[in-house]
Amino acid sequence: MSQNPDTWLTRFHRLGSPPSFYRLAGILMPFIAIICIALFVAGLYGGLVLAPPDYQQGESYRIIYIHVPSAWMSMFVYAVLAATSAISLIWRMKLAEAVARASAPVGAAYTFLALVTGSLWGKPMWGTWWVWDARLTSELILLFLYLGYMALVAAIDDRRTASRAGAVLAIVGVVNLPIIHFSVEWWNTLHQGPTVTKFDQPSIAISMLIPLLLMAGAFKFHYLYTMLARVRVEILDSERRTAWVNTLVTSKAS
Repeated sequence: MSQNPDTWLTRFHRLGSPPSFYRLAGILMPFIAIICIALFVAGLYGGLVLAPPDYQQGESYRIIYIHVPSAWMSMFVYAVLAATSAISLIWRMKLAEAVARASAPVGAAYTFLALVTGSLWGKPMWGTWWVWDARLTSELILLFLYLGYMALVAAIDDRRTASRAGAVLAIVGVVNLPIIHFSVEWWNTLHQGPTVTKFDQPSIAISMLIPLLLMAGAFKFHYLYTMLARVRVEILDSERRTAWVNTLVTSKAS
């Protein structure tokens, strides 16, 4: 007996509805949290204990296990923000709006962390806390884009209008992502060039690379968990007058 060809498509669209996504996120979050904690423990132990000191930077290089994943995530989350903003702008999906709103503060936190840890790393390496380097400046612009998105969305009372205005800003800001990524190749900068992505001539030992990749995975799962938790709050806020939310609140209270 063959299934109705629309069955899987219907299920996919059902996941995009706020009640279904709210329930699914609640189921997935505990598993995501366990994976995230395990990756953080393994990555930090490998990076801070097992990995050897760098032959040039000594022990100070270990800040890369926070700095590099947070810098990667600052760009990854903005790409998610821009993509979901485009979806909400074109197809008016409430769930896409919720993901965009939920992602912005998390991405801003990663960007701020990347800037702070980069400054702490730069002082012993470059002799200064900050320079108007192409990589640093474009990363700072990324932080302003996050803050601008959040400020714009918060400044407009109508939720749908605010999401559309924020979506336009987020999409325009995508042009900054390739500038951040290729800045060390396009311009002569103090910031070191790519190391992990140099597959032809790797610039990082495998004993240092594995903990870095584990930390990158930990940050990914941290974002996923935090984003899902914030999306659930966004859904409850936007759907607070609906029957299913009233039923949910009543069942939790009883």
